[in-house]
Amino acid sequence: MATATAVIPHQKTRSATKAHDVTVTDPALVKRAVKAAALGNAMEWFDFGVYSYIAVTLGKVFFPSGNPTAQLLSTFGAFAAAFLVRPLGGMVFGPLGDRVGRQKVLAVTMIMMAAGTFAIGLIPSYATIGVGAPILLLAARLVQGFSTGGEYAGASTFIAEYAPDKKRGFFGSWLEFGTLAGYIGGAGLVTLMTALLSSDDLTSWGWRIPFLIAGPMGIIGLYLRMRLEETPAFAAEVEKAEAARPKVPLREMVAGQWKALLLCMGLVLVFNVTDYMLLSYMPSYLTSELKYDETHGLLVVLGVMVLMMIVQPFAGALTDRIGRRPVIAAGCAGFLFLSVPALLLIRDGSLLAVGLGMGALGLLLVCFTAAMPAALPALFPTRVRYGSLSIGFNVSVSLFGGTTPLVVTALIGATGNMMMPAYYMMAAAVIGGFAVWRMSESAGRPLPGSAPSVEGR
Repeated sequence: MATATAVIPHQKTRSATKAHDVTVTDPALVKRAVKAAALGNAMEWFDFGVYSYIAVTLGKVFFPSGNPTAQLLSTFGAFAAAFLVRPLGGMVFGPLGDRVGRQKVLAVTMIMMAAGTFAIGLIPSYATIGVGAPILLLAARLVQGFSTGGEYAGASTFIAEYAPDKKRGFFGSWLEFGTLAGYIGGAGLVTLMTALLSSDDLTSWGWRIPFLIAGPMGIIGLYLRMRLEETPAFAAEVEKAEAARPKVPLREMVAGQWKALLLCMGLVLVFNVTDYMLLSYMPSYLTSELKYDETHGLLVVLGVMVLMMIVQPFAGALTDRIGRRPVIAAGCAGFLFLSVPALLLIRDGSLLAVGLGMGALGLLLVCFTAAMPAALPALFPTRVRYGSLSIGFNVSVSLFGGTTPLVVTALIGATGNMMMPAYYMMAAAVIGGFAVWRMSESAGRPLPGSAPSVEGR
């Protein structure tokens, strides 16, 4: 048996060893990396979840108007604005992550996200400072959007490069487990406040509590991320360069990877349109469009997310056994043929019907949340993985995912057709299905540009 040598010269590391060009991972460090990445994702989506679930209250605080629909549109407009700067964040943090390392950049994005979220909780209301309130809200959202531009791509890259080849789907699924945990934390807190506080108390001060919690959460997440070592794949790139990582031109990340970028954008489109439709838009849809009881609507969504969390790791392991493509394809087919029946159940209004419709959409969404964290990083080679994935992911999210609540609300207002959410998801499923047809299977295989990775004992 060959003697194992350290992956990164001149650095103390035990993240992995290499024997005959095979990376042997340390299970304890892989689990620590997964926890740190997932916690950061949980904090990010805790904020987005809270913003969505308390959107009606935020509309009253920052966008006073006699028209509830106009308030909701203004609130979701500020929500969508953060997504407009995400590609800029991706263009900054992605290439930087390919040059100086994944761990350092993920620490920076954690700090910025926590600061932006905490700042929202400190903004005076429109009644106090007038138009300055929505301006400050927009500024905080832009900080969040910019930092998020480097978060998901970096976190998924980090886990994918740490995980052994045969378990990349399982470990990657915990990233979206963190997303769901953040959503559940946000939804649970908003539901509790809605139940315990009067409408006046919630509008005057209660809405600030979820955003102020981001400060302590950010400190904990930063501590965990600062304790991590670089990924074995990035360490191998540094070893090959025998010096500081050379700067990779932005043109190489885009023009040199255009086919993979298009596939990435198609996959991210169906993933995020359905994600934001179910987890961000549906709570407001139940309340504003269907006049559903606010607390009961939030409890239904909370129950769906708990169901998704339970299924998530098993679905991730399934992608390791049968492949990413069959699981993602099943999700696309499900949304194409079941979106209308599911929405009709939701529109029925009874608790059982709403639960069944939302539960069906949630289980279909798991096909994406379980597979994408492993499938997307595998589209790109190590040299440009963080940068190219950041660009493709954030451009697609900005154009289609984050704008979903705003676009669907506007479409319903313009057409009066309450089935628009189903039609929107069906269109996304068609695009996602084409991307799945064109992508290559990556389950059980080394990442492009990396040595095979196996789990140590």
